Amino acid sequence: MTHKPGIVVTGASGRMGQMLIRTICDSDRAHLVGALERPGHDWLGRDVGEAMGGAALGVPVTDDPLEAFARAQAVIDFTAPEATLEFSQIAAQARAVHVIGTTGFSSDQLAALKPAARHAVIVRAGNMSLGVNLLVQLTRKVAAALDVDFDIEVIEAHHKHKVDAPSGTALMLGEAAAEGRGVALDQVSERGRDGITGARGAGAIGFSAVRGGDIVGEHDVLFAGEGERIVLRHVATDRAIFARGALKAALWGQEKQPGEYDMVDVLGLRDPI
Repeated sequence: MTHKPGIVVTGASGRMGQMLIRTICDSDRAHLVGALERPGHDWLGRDVGEAMGGAALGVPVTDDPLEAFARAQAVIDFTAPEATLEFSQIAAQARAVHVIGTTGFSSDQLAALKPAARHAVIVRAGNMSLGVNLLVQLTRKVAAALDVDFDIEVIEAHHKHKVDAPSGTALMLGEAAAEGRGVALDQVSERGRDGITGARGAGAIGFSAVRGGDIVGEHDVLFAGEGERIVLRHVATDRAIFARGALKAALWGQEKQPGEYDMVDVLGLRDPI
């Protein structure tokens, strides 16, 4: 790569948006060319650096994705499913790499992303960190090695502002466990226990969610058998790990053909470990 790709950050005022902007500005491999916010936001028209409480960056906040994406080689997007679907179409028109950290998609919404991937690179992951993606691979391997006598539970904890549950990362881990066992997650998923639920079904993959305080992200995959338990764990203490991973994905995607990718591809972990 002989030039520094220009990157647009959507949801610029959010926790992840601001972290992404700082990470891009600190990088010597990319530069910020756009900051996007929803119509009516009080940051619109302001320099994004000043809006964040720092020095001017020469990038005004806009609500026009078409104009912003036209200048970009990549878009990093941690917003909401409906907004991400709109952004995917515009990013595809601009032939910009679309890095998606948005979670909470329905199966229909995920299917609606596919047309954009015919024209541009989409890198979508429920979690952008190296450690979590290693955990996904390990979860798949352990689930394949253990039979249904071991119950699987994915336990996740996040800050009190998170609006979706289970987290995108928890679902990644559940999918990995299901793949390891050769089953479809939607056929064995067990969620929302309350009241007299009856005994746990054999082969079920359960999910438990905790919300509170400022927890960045904690994920455990529990394999519980008779007389023993195996726990795989990842703890995030700094949101910057997700921003660094997203930037890595945006740079990696510059050299790739249109299609759908994830962080396993970006990190070269596709082959079994």
